[in-house]
Amino acid sequence: MSASFGKKLERIETPIPGLVVFELPVHGDSRGWFKENWQREKMLALGLEDFGPVQNNISFNDAVGTTRGIHAEPWDKWVSVATGRIFGAWVDLREGPTFGTVFTTEIDPSRAIYVPRGVGNSYQTLEADTAYTYLVNDHWSPDASYSFLNLADETAAVAWPIPLADVEISEKDKAHPRLADVTPIPPKRILVLGASGQLGLALRERFGDASHIEYATRADIDVTAADMSAARRWRDYGLIVNAAAYTAVDTAETAEGREQAWAANASAVAALARVADDHGITLVHVSSDYVFDGTLEGAYPEDAPLRPLGVYGQTKAAGDLAASTAARHYIVRTSWVIGEGGNFVRTMHSLAERGIDPRVVGDQVGRLTFTPDIANAIAHLYESGAPYGVYNVTGAGEVQSWAEIARQVFELTGHDPQRVTPVTTEEYFSSASGPIAPRPRNSHLDLAKIASTGYAPAPAEESLRAYVAGLKG
Repeated sequence: MSASFGKKLERIETPIPGLVVFELPVHGDSRGWFKENWQREKMLALGLEDFGPVQNNISFNDAVGTTRGIHAEPWDKWVSVATGRIFGAWVDLREGPTFGTVFTTEIDPSRAIYVPRGVGNSYQTLEADTAYTYLVNDHWSPDASYSFLNLADETAAVAWPIPLADVEISEKDKAHPRLADVTPIPPKRILVLGASGQLGLALRERFGDASHIEYATRADIDVTAADMSAARRWRDYGLIVNAAAYTAVDTAETAEGREQAWAANASAVAALARVADDHGITLVHVSSDYVFDGTLEGAYPEDAPLRPLGVYGQTKAAGDLAASTAARHYIVRTSWVIGEGGNFVRTMHSLAERGIDPRVVGDQVGRLTFTPDIANAIAHLYESGAPYGVYNVTGAGEVQSWAEIARQVFELTGHDPQRVTPVTTEEYFSSASGPIAPRPRNSHLDLAKIASTGYAPAPAEESLRAYVAGLKG
């Protein structure tokens, strides 16, 4: 037994992002030894991603010097040895600034290493009868796509303890390419649903047109279909952003609208959550202030009780609960969204320019949220690895009524803001002929939680000023 007893469980970072060494406590006496080779609760407490292993493999090696090639598989691995000792070499083959970075160390029964997808993994046995074991989070498949690096690559320049000329290497491993000829492995795929909507357009701007980004509309993918689980090779995906929703608040109060709202805002989200949970995907779901009744004094925190008033709010609340069943989820709750296409600010701008003096609701308060801010917040949460859960995301600053915002738009366009007349919600809808959904009077969402992750939402008034200036241009 080459492992040392008495180590404390410890996490050790490496130069390769996501590649983490763990020292493991091993307990033994004259009869032998015992260790917890994988203990999910303790590993997560040390910050390891909950990577969801589904298959355990063991490679037994008779002879000292057995050398296995540098392979980067499309899954994450927890590597350790049950008996014996290895020299391990890992090379980052992922796209990005750390491509080609090398890390080496010895692994015995008192040490393990977490190897993220896209990092090339290889080893050389230093003792006879070495049992090399690894947990993986996808089932082995002959159709899986691998990347390889030659063991003798001059750029990586791995300092093998036993020269490669003195060990047996498979013909396949000898034929693997040098680093200059390796195509970097792209990140896991990102799927954005609702790509043609206001937020979808902002997400296109934020995430760009890289080959691993997929934008889909309702016509491209039916998330409520029975074969949803087979619609994609989901293990290739790292993120699903659900920017699709039924948002016709008043029409949702009709029989047909109610059915459509529940299908899009609740049933579809439940289907996405099942896919995300089954395949270790992060799900981002965009929620609404309408899950609250607006009676709270002050700002709504993320954990305020759900009290939706109308059908739209009820379906959004149900969608929040469905999304939360995915282990990796971010529920981004927002309000008063402004982006490309028709919206309140554009309408007020048009009325001001056409000489129309509007009556605008003055007893509902909140903050505008511009779609680039939502898109940036989503990217921040995912890329920073913020704790999963619900986050409020709106513009920053003081709350205002719709009428106050309308007056700002008039003023920013060079018109008299007093042309806007504040009215109550009841007065505004008094002449409506169809069903009218109840609205929360207070849509003020607390931003402390998203701020604690290092994200600072843009002030709503500054965003409004820039947006109106764009309309004038």
